[in-house]
Amino acid sequence: MRWAAAFLVFAFHTYKFGYYGSEDEKLVAWATRSGSVGVMFFFVLSGFVLAWSARSGDRALSFFRRRMARIYPIHLVTGAVALVLVFTVLPWLRDGEREGFTAIAANLLLVSSWKFEWWQTGNPVSWSLVCEAFFYACFPLLYMVMRRMGARALAAVAVLCVAAVVVQPDVYKALHVDVFLYSFPLARLPEFILGIAVARLVQLDRWRGPGLEGAMALTLIGYFVAPLVPSGLSWTPLIGLTCLIAAGAVADVKGEPSMWRRPVMVKLGEWSFAFYMVHLLVMHTLRIWVGEKPRFDTIAAFGLAGVAFVISLVLSALLYRLVEEPGRRLLLGKTRLLSRRS
Repeated sequence: MRWAAAFLVFAFHTYKFGYYGSEDEKLVAWATRSGSVGVMFFFVLSGFVLAWSARSGDRALSFFRRRMARIYPIHLVTGAVALVLVFTVLPWLRDGEREGFTAIAANLLLVSSWKFEWWQTGNPVSWSLVCEAFFYACFPLLYMVMRRMGARALAAVAVLCVAAVVVQPDVYKALHVDVFLYSFPLARLPEFILGIAVARLVQLDRWRGPGLEGAMALTLIGYFVAPLVPSGLSWTPLIGLTCLIAAGAVADVKGEPSMWRRPVMVKLGEWSFAFYMVHLLVMHTLRIWVGEKPRFDTIAAFGLAGVAFVISLVLSALLYRLVEEPGRRLLLGKTRLLSRRS
């Protein structure tokens, strides 16, 4: 599922980078504009997986260390690559304070999204890792409270989290800080908490959502309807995505058929984090040859998207093999990975 979400983000960025000419742009916009919800999916899935795999008696520092070992090696490497590119061939990535030492340090320390001027310092997609790092810091306390809740209280928490996401667009407009709140860790926390609440409901056998087919239908409806609904991109797909995560877990527990367990999907899922972290750097680099918003005709536009995809996929496989897994082992002080659950 992480792979599907990462691909949606990639598709969204091909639209944002202006690959498609006027003949294709409207159709592509309708098909890809909701792709940014892939990040929302990551946040909900993160809360779900951490609650599902929580260890009894786990210490907060040990938990946080494992999570940093999961994300930091690729963050460090792609951040270093981004800085090299910024100060050599990609000057358009520099913007005000983003090129300052303080902003770079904030990005490396995973706190840059707490200040608007820094939120896309270095590798632009790393803003979401700042949110994740904040979620990880909150998780031990959140889980300690929520694991003691009954099904009704958990359902109420889930509803409140969805409501918080629904009203956020109005908050954005009122405060005139929509872009900042999009990346602000506190504003994205309800999505993470929603994942925890749903995981606990599934563990308690009190989840009453649809099966995989119904959840997929809800997800697709929400995804394609979102561009048609005012402020719909912020919340319309959320219910379907949440149901899809829960339905996938229930199917796994019951041993029911699931496309997400196919070997190719599992492998792509392993590469998904690296793919997400590298694809925007690839697309920025390709601008050296194709320019900004080239708006090609159909064949050339999809060909360019295909080139960006293949390069990103190859690099993600290499990053997973040469950076993510070895870096994780190094930070954990282990000779092999003991678990692939996260």
